[in-house]
Amino acid sequence: MNRGLEESWIDCPYCWESICVLLNPEDLGENYIEDCQVCCQPIEFFITQDGLGELKALVSADSE
Repeated sequence: MNRGLEESWIDCPYCWESICVLLNPEDLGENYIEDCQVCCQPIEFFITQDGLGELKALVSADSE
């Protein structure tokens, strides 16, 4: 089954704003950096999957 992008809400580890991001199932288990849409700081993403198969983004400040 080919899954498309999934919307997810995260809290920026810098400005704490809630932002909507698109998660790609092909990124499962991957780390990447994407800038916050509000404060433009680099957020480190790690993509996981919960028990129901939903994609989840674990985020941290790039400097951590």
